[in-house]
Amino acid sequence: MTVSASIGIVANPASGKDVRRLAAQASVFDNREKAAIVSRAVTGAVSAGARSFIYVDDTHNIASSATLSLPSCCSVEKVDSIKTSSSLDTIRGAEALSKTDCIATMILGGDGTSRAFVKGWRDAVLLPVSTGTNNVFPHFAEATVAGAALGVLAAGGVQLEEVVMPVKIIDIEIEGEEPDIALIDAVATSDQFVGSRALLDASALKKIFLTRAEPAAVGMTSVGGLLMPVTTDEDSGLVLDVSESGTLVHAPIAPGMFQSVSIGSVNKVSFDELVELQGPCVLAFDGERERVLKAGQKATMSVSRNGPGVLNIEKTMQLAAERQLFKVVE
Repeated sequence: MTVSASIGIVANPASGKDVRRLAAQASVFDNREKAAIVSRAVTGAVSAGARSFIYVDDTHNIASSATLSLPSCCSVEKVDSIKTSSSLDTIRGAEALSKTDCIATMILGGDGTSRAFVKGWRDAVLLPVSTGTNNVFPHFAEATVAGAALGVLAAGGVQLEEVVMPVKIIDIEIEGEEPDIALIDAVATSDQFVGSRALLDASALKKIFLTRAEPAAVGMTSVGGLLMPVTTDEDSGLVLDVSESGTLVHAPIAPGMFQSVSIGSVNKVSFDELVELQGPCVLAFDGERERVLKAGQKATMSVSRNGPGVLNIEKTMQLAAERQLFKVVE
């Protein structure tokens, strides 16, 4: 194989540690385990032919420590982080990676980490690995194999158009303010302020807009999924209006936490359709409250595939097998 591009690495030290460890029963991912995950992925990538890596420096040296054992045939480049211990670190890191020859980026975190990365690099190719709380967008994949898939791509064993799928994204336009995005869900709540960010009170929900509705997932996507499933392949989204006199659905809105949500209506939304909102309300994106709409302030939301692409691990490894890319030549 011929090395054609670099692999990006982003590890979020804050993922897997928020209030849902106390208020619900979410798992804790410590930074030592994250470093081990990155190390396994890098090993897999090198075994598949990758020779160049670019990582975003983080406040706990997760990525840097995981690349220390790379063989001498590999090059490693660091992208400096502003180290605010906020999502801005991931956003700025993504912006910096977009200016390199990075062909795809492995992201350790949950839905929120991937969303922050896409805010910095909208048309990036991602391989999100689950180490967060809301893990609908990231893959539950063994890092060794995920890294191998990245290595096959970086070494030219497969082409982007063969193994990368453009995923759905929600664009939110807010009157008089900067726009925003969501990868899985955009939710309006009756809260008056952002607070602890996590969505843990079903009684505060007003409207749920989903790119996918998965009955076998946790979070807002499960509310829609248990009523009207929408897959990643469908060119549509789903909008649910919450009403006091609607259909009750008992859904896992967080790990280890089921609550009943009263749904007044549920409808699929096409790519060219606008969903309108008006304050006062708080807007939550991918499981975390982010923006406050003042009384009378308007917002519109729409779903499309004008966002990032995600590397298909299974398809990449299947093509690698068909092409005998891992066959040892004596």
